[in-house]
Amino acid sequence: MKPDKIRELLDERWPEFPVAATQQLSRAGLEDRILTAAVRTGLVIRLRRGAYVRSTYWHGLKPWVRDGLLVHAHHLSTGGASRYSHVSAARLHECQVWGAGPRVHVTTGYANSRKSAGEDVRTHRARLGSTDLTSFLTSDGREILATSLARTVLDCARTLPLEQAAVIGDHALRKGADLPTLRRLLDEGPEKRGSRRARLLLDSLDGRSESAGETRTRLLLHSLGRRNFTPQVEILTSVGLFRADFADPGSKIIIEFDGAGKYTDYRSTDEVLLAERGRETALIEEGWLVLRQVWTHLDRPAELNRRIQAMAERSRRRSA
Repeated sequence: MKPDKIRELLDERWPEFPVAATQQLSRAGLEDRILTAAVRTGLVIRLRRGAYVRSTYWHGLKPWVRDGLLVHAHHLSTGGASRYSHVSAARLHECQVWGAGPRVHVTTGYANSRKSAGEDVRTHRARLGSTDLTSFLTSDGREILATSLARTVLDCARTLPLEQAAVIGDHALRKGADLPTLRRLLDEGPEKRGSRRARLLLDSLDGRSESAGETRTRLLLHSLGRRNFTPQVEILTSVGLFRADFADPGSKIIIEFDGAGKYTDYRSTDEVLLAERGRETALIEEGWLVLRQVWTHLDRPAELNRRIQAMAERSRRRSA
């Protein structure tokens, strides 16, 4: 079958949801012969046994969106019996996840070999009570079981490096999780392994950080001993109220984390940059200095420390 004909059939018959199971495709008229040809020609990608996605859709996604779809692919291919946890549960809760990889995480009450689970799956063994679980309903009517938001934060706190767990934990606080409850569950729960790491994580969380970059910047500032920078400080200027990612009123230094989404999510880049320049000019007129951070700066803590020190010197000279 020619690729053009296969593409035409896919356009006509692919279900409305992006990731589809073999049975769903068969019911839509895309039987094994067509599906095999579509995979062979690169028009369809087999995410895992029994779960497929159109390549044009897949290649247009951000890597972290793809990682979330892999959870749905696993659910489709395994009959929906799994209980998703850790990073996979965080994705189902729509928490930001940074640097945690694409592997699907499930929790069971029994030991499971990697061979039986699949190379793309990490199995955790733990008891899960009814209060530890919640469910999600997908657009195609499937119910997915996952750990609760609080349990997910604690599981990630026990197993992930601090930065990765903090990105999830900060977002969970913005979605309604609260630290007193998390601390109580940690103290009262039967799971003791990783509790020390979890307590360190809870001590570092701050729901005021609004992105993975802001979380990482805050942790970096703390590691440098610079706890005088407060997240989300509101500053009144001649052009209105400005909310700084981090600000130190004493030295009048602002630190802004510039993720790409800040400039592309809602308005044209030119429009946003013009407004940004106007706000920065107003801040400078009020006596503030603005230091901008991008992703690459987060891996160079000594450089950030030098930049802050240089700005602090400028601020002192100006106020002398």
